[in-house]
Amino acid sequence: MGAFSRGFSEARMRFRTIITREYFRKWFLLSVIIGIVAGASAIAFYEMLRMATKTFLIDLAGYYPPAPAGEGEPFFKFPDMPYLIPIVTTIGGLISGLLVYLFAPEAEGHGTDAAIDAFHNKRGEIRTRVPFVKMIASAITIGSGGSAGREGPIALTSAGVASIVGKFFRLTDRDRRIAVAVGIGSGIGAIFKAPFGGAILAAEILYLHDFEVEALVPSFVASVVAYSLFGTVYGWQPIFEGGGQYVFTNPVSLIFYGFLGVLCGLMGIVYVKSFYGAKAFFDGLKIPNVFKPAIGGAALGLIGMFVPHVLGTSYGWLQKVILGDFTAIPVILVFAIIFLKIIATSLTVGSGGSGGVFAPALVIGGMIGAATWLIFHSLGIVPEASPAPYVIIGMMSFFGGVGKVPIAVIIMVSEMTGSYNLIVPSMLSTAIAYVITGRHTIYISQVPTRSDSPAHMTEYAVPFLTRVKVADAMTKKLLTVSPDDPVIKAAEIMAKNEVRGLPVVKDGVLVGMITFSDVLRLSPEKRELTRVGEVMTRNVVTVCPDESLFEAFEKMVHYQVGRLPVVDSPKTRRLIGIITRGDIGRVYELRMSEAVSRET
Repeated sequence: MGAFSRGFSEARMRFRTIITREYFRKWFLLSVIIGIVAGASAIAFYEMLRMATKTFLIDLAGYYPPAPAGEGEPFFKFPDMPYLIPIVTTIGGLISGLLVYLFAPEAEGHGTDAAIDAFHNKRGEIRTRVPFVKMIASAITIGSGGSAGREGPIALTSAGVASIVGKFFRLTDRDRRIAVAVGIGSGIGAIFKAPFGGAILAAEILYLHDFEVEALVPSFVASVVAYSLFGTVYGWQPIFEGGGQYVFTNPVSLIFYGFLGVLCGLMGIVYVKSFYGAKAFFDGLKIPNVFKPAIGGAALGLIGMFVPHVLGTSYGWLQKVILGDFTAIPVILVFAIIFLKIIATSLTVGSGGSGGVFAPALVIGGMIGAATWLIFHSLGIVPEASPAPYVIIGMMSFFGGVGKVPIAVIIMVSEMTGSYNLIVPSMLSTAIAYVITGRHTIYISQVPTRSDSPAHMTEYAVPFLTRVKVADAMTKKLLTVSPDDPVIKAAEIMAKNEVRGLPVVKDGVLVGMITFSDVLRLSPEKRELTRVGEVMTRNVVTVCPDESLFEAFEKMVHYQVGRLPVVDSPKTRRLIGIITRGDIGRVYELRMSEAVSRET
């Protein structure tokens, strides 16, 4: 109960505190530091990924995957020895599994969810070794052909180094949580060359239907710093090219973009169910966890032998579709990759392999957009001569739905493609996909709103307790004494029932209170001779059943008492119940446990 009182009082103070200049001064410095370490982490991970890709896919398998325009040459080469692909993906999965499950099990899977979970449930604490294990394991998984992306690894890595920064500066739990969110956004903003979208993502990705507003300003600063550091090394060109020249000028086309949103929403549900279905399957296998990513890698490799387009991030193939280049990716394969990429990602990450789910989602959504354009174009009913607008909006819509980040993803993909002229159709399509996917999310650690997060539970105690009435929490089974009873009787009732005070009632009307302290002031022999009415407190503070728990708690704090009699009205003072700090605490704890159980 003491912890509840302290938490409640702290929440009440925060509830009434206006953000001052000191807040911004503190977070400006911390944001710069987090931005530097996030940018450096993005550079380190990017280099690890390039080295792993060259070692596994290029040198061992002879497969040179294409790169998007902003990250390399358009040159590509199909595998010289396709039969080596399953061997390479299996080895990559095995190494990743050994690294993760032996040194940092929380680094398994796509990473972003672990960072979100650290924010909500672990006070923003991420073990120091996790970022380093995550970087190495993810580089090997993706570099060996695993169907995964860079978002998850860099999100957990940047969140992890931000958590280290928080520990170094001895930040409070609340500030360390904000630092973790800032780390997520700045790392993603850097490695995807999307600083604005990354900053918004930091605040949006934590919830299904809410924002972590306090993370926005620090994220803007940190994301700019991280992006500037990354861009200084790798240049400022957007990752994808070919989308900047398209302008929305035809309202009729909204019909087709709306249809695309429907498809992305429906396929998003398939993606989420397939991913977590595969995860449940691998979780149920009665073998050591270290071998599961290898099994997933072997199954992925069998697909990659025939369709190498699904290996790695697949960003180069997405670039070709944006440019309308279907020479190396036939039209029929565009439709097939939608489903094969879902399966490949489920096998890679669902088996415990280390990698993100953002890149696969962009590829799947982009291919859905390309397929939509191909269908409508073959019927001669779309005015666009290139699939680029549909591919770009498909990327936004699909991940906006499954990731529950509609605003952030529109901005991010616009930055990644250099296309800011498709905002109107992207808003419509993404909103439709977001609504259709409903509560289906690829990030199961997301909670609906701030009030559902353990991170904000004490803050929301105040508005919650203002809505609950005393009548809903008071104890109706009354222990009372009469003013004519001997004090010894009151002492015996209090000792037997382990209470420290009793209402004194005459003819059903409250006339006073006697406490254990009142009893102790009398010697033992006087307790039998003295009447309760002689020692009781007559000026008793009371509450009415229609008052809120907040009002009752305020009275308890003000008058420094632990219990209050509940009377029907201040005039009649007829006793109908009693409420204690324990009663208020139990209602609050019950509400907290219900909120947590809804998310587990």
